[in-house]
Amino acid sequence: MHSTIKNVHFIGICGTAMGAVAAAMQEQGYHVTGSDSEVYPPMSTFLEEKGVQLTAGYSAANLPENADLIVVGNAISRGNPELEAVLSKRLRYISLPETLKQFFLSGKHNLVVTGTHGKTTTTSLLTWILQCAGLAPAYLIGGIAKNLGQGCSLHPSRHVVIEGDEYDTAFFDKRSKFLHYLPELVIVNNLEFDHADIFKDLDEIKTSFRRLMNIVPENGIVLVNADDENATDIAHSSRAPVLSVGFSENAARRIEDTVYGSGAKFRLLETDFSIQIPGEFNVHNAAMAISAAHFYGVPLTTIQEAVASFEGVKRRQEVRGNAKGITVIDDFGHHPTAISQTLRAMRHQYPGRKIWAIFEPRSNTTRRAVFQESLPAALAEADGVLLSKVARLEKLPEDNRLNPMKVVDDIARLGKPAFYEAGVSEIIARLKPLVKSGDIVTVFSNGGFDNIHHRLLSEL
Repeated sequence: MHSTIKNVHFIGICGTAMGAVAAAMQEQGYHVTGSDSEVYPPMSTFLEEKGVQLTAGYSAANLPENADLIVVGNAISRGNPELEAVLSKRLRYISLPETLKQFFLSGKHNLVVTGTHGKTTTTSLLTWILQCAGLAPAYLIGGIAKNLGQGCSLHPSRHVVIEGDEYDTAFFDKRSKFLHYLPELVIVNNLEFDHADIFKDLDEIKTSFRRLMNIVPENGIVLVNADDENATDIAHSSRAPVLSVGFSENAARRIEDTVYGSGAKFRLLETDFSIQIPGEFNVHNAAMAISAAHFYGVPLTTIQEAVASFEGVKRRQEVRGNAKGITVIDDFGHHPTAISQTLRAMRHQYPGRKIWAIFEPRSNTTRRAVFQESLPAALAEADGVLLSKVARLEKLPEDNRLNPMKVVDDIARLGKPAFYEAGVSEIIARLKPLVKSGDIVTVFSNGGFDNIHHRLLSEL
């Protein structure tokens, strides 16, 4: 099929993954064009430098007459004029995950990292270990590892490390993205309810993960979190060997002798490791990456050195600056479990210091009432909490909306000062008289949050 394809058009090209794949196809010799409703730097500049022709806005006129294949982004839905023209003309179209499968993953050693939490960090660390081992892996990660400097490189390589998202594939394919990735090795970090806009309940998510287990070949391997019942449950459907990794006594590969501080030290595979990133969950992430690299024969001494030199991922406990002794930290956390784990890690990293949490309920799940009861306990791991308005609340039915005032009241009942302030200016005005030198302010958001980090540092 590939020999007949020369011209490829991407609808929704400026998404992070879409842009990366489009650029990689251009580098492989395909003629690539694309359109998006929002064409602006840095993605637009990146694509133009690669020679990709971009068009702002969606229109039937954007479709090249000689297009052999249309790649339809996950954000594109029926009613989009460009998509409607593709369907009316009976043009050949596929999703981005299927594009990856057909053009980049076929015949490769594909290492797929999945789970509700920790995917980006684990994928980044595993990529870094393989890179340090001289394997030059290709990779696609939903974040930017500081050691790698970018989130994607789809250069020719025998090994591909890919962050496996359980979110749906496209408007015409509601299966999880990771089902397209031809996995040889799968990591299942953990499993909880998330993506309430896609999945009805935890059982539906488990079904999707069981389908993933069902496509791992017998000469592959599944690495599963021994401390997570949901993860071990879905692994029973694997025909590939399953290796459980964790802290519990029943783990086939046990993490031992853990010491926490500004980073962490632990023992695995009868070898001592140290990491720069703090928290129990990051020890677990590292143990998974170590076990995966070990499966591919990377020497333990090489793994040791790579793990010790790993600097983490942007927007994961990332220090954005310090003003008058107050440290401002950015974190992508938006699920209650991720928030509580990060705040506990902060306790290890900054012992004896007061920790404030600012949270923007912005993800498709945290905007909903599903986490109404679990969010207060998670945020109460901090010494004080500020909650912003819920993003796009008007788009949800009233009985399915998160009530931020109730979250704040519940945190206050747990004995922690908590405030609801709708906007960033109000949050900063509320926080300024409360913080003192030595305090830590951690901002949780999976979006830009109106440039709060810079504005907060400026105001302080």
